Amino acid sequence: MWQTTDAVWSGSADTPLEKSDPRPVLGQQVLMRVFDEIDYGMLVIDAQGRILHANHLARHELASGRVIMSYGNSLLGSNAGFTGQIQQAMEASFRGQRRLLLMTQGDRELSMAFTPLSHPLEADPPSVLVLLSRQSTCDNLAVRMFARTLNLSPSEEAVLMGLCRGLAIPEIAKQHGVAQSTVRSQIKTLREKAGAPSIRRLLHRINSLPPVVPALRIITPMPHNATEFSHP
Repeated sequence: MWQTTDAVWSGSADTPLEKSDPRPVLGQQVLMRVFDEIDYGMLVIDAQGRILHANHLARHELASGRVIMSYGNSLLGSNAGFTGQIQQAMEASFRGQRRLLLMTQGDRELSMAFTPLSHPLEADPPSVLVLLSRQSTCDNLAVRMFARTLNLSPSEEAVLMGLCRGLAIPEIAKQHGVAQSTVRSQIKTLREKAGAPSIRRLLHRINSLPPVVPALRIITPMPHNATEFSHP
């Protein structure tokens, strides 16, 4: 799936740039790092069902084993029912169809979008891109950065995180052991700092922040992203 580190992407073509081209070269290791910064888990599957690539968040989800897992470098579900749904979605994708799976295991909900990366009539080896659910808003480090940029106090930041988790004012007040009037006052202050006329508008701003994933746990770039040697 992935070519050597000399292979690059051009903004105007899908073919590698000539070595004489003065424009900068984007190598495989850089692309791997870019994919690790995307706040969706990403998997690339070949026609044999093998995982060719898994980015940071996908490896984390696989290692948790809550809904999906990797066995023999193949993508499986945590139970036979999930595995059957995944196999059916992959088979449809190899026929050029897109599929969306919605799976729930306990308190964990995971959606998976299967997108064919090649057409059945094309000559290149068939492969499928599997996109996992976007990380929770509360896990987006940009929210913490947003709070620091606005100079929110620790208590105001805690209230903001509670709102991001969908908690109501009584729940936030109980969680922090303060009066509901205190939470309302903190919300008013952080809305003013953010320039948001309402909580809805404030949360809209939060949801539109650029994604920032947690710091990578793998420091040394891996030559082929073999998931069995990855650490979540």
